[in-house]
Amino acid sequence: MNTDFTNWGDLIWDKLHRWTSAGIKMLPNMAVAVLVAVAFFLLARLFKMLVFKFVLKISHTPALSGLFANLASVLITLIGLFVALDVLKLDKAVSSLLAGAGIIGLALGFAFQDLTANFISGIFITFRRPFEVGHQIETNGFSGNVEEIALRSTLLRTLDGLHVIIPNKDIFQKPIINHSLTPERRTEVTFNVPAVHESTLEIKRLVSDALKDVKNLCNNRPPDVYFSNIDGANLKVTVSAWIVNQDIRTFENTKNEIIVKITTVLKDSKLI
Repeated sequence: MNTDFTNWGDLIWDKLHRWTSAGIKMLPNMAVAVLVAVAFFLLARLFKMLVFKFVLKISHTPALSGLFANLASVLITLIGLFVALDVLKLDKAVSSLLAGAGIIGLALGFAFQDLTANFISGIFITFRRPFEVGHQIETNGFSGNVEEIALRSTLLRTLDGLHVIIPNKDIFQKPIINHSLTPERRTEVTFNVPAVHESTLEIKRLVSDALKDVKNLCNNRPPDVYFSNIDGANLKVTVSAWIVNQDIRTFENTKNEIIVKITTVLKDSKLI
């Protein structure tokens, strides 16, 4: 019995002695590994700040700058971790971590496909800048002013005052009309007048004179008035005008004013 305890004690003591000896031998490597980890940690913080400032100058979007800064920081920290493990001669641990990270990344990619697509679309929108905060756009059946461009979605305030959150993937994959980048917009108004000789001679002058007082028409592009077709005993008249496209409401109000002016002059001339 005592012999068994003695053997067990010797075995445990031998193991402890070996571990202690190995630990003492690894002390220089452990010190170097700690120094490497600390150095890479400080380097990661420095790179995070530099990347944030650099991306902010390019994109002018704090959210995107923060994303790239955090990615750079995590990447450098992981590199430091792998270097520290390599210094400690834990190659198998490094291989296992890399394999595990690859499997986890693949699983997360499949699980969050839509989220990933929205993030990537948000990055493309930020760099390509088809619109900016304050612009008035039309997309996905909604019209309004852009109030926020995030990495996952874009916040739009419609003309009715509603806040609409649209995923960036839908915006990136579908057409966008940016009214803020369209200084002029053409509209057409079509109407019929009796095919009377006097009206044929006077209609262009009457309509052109009536439209001179309409606001928000482009000064360098006067309205065009022409006969576009014959409809039985009537002539089809088309008025083509270019409107200063400040926003959608301005365009709609100006078109309404054009219709009112034309209707008034036709009634005064007893053509309708």
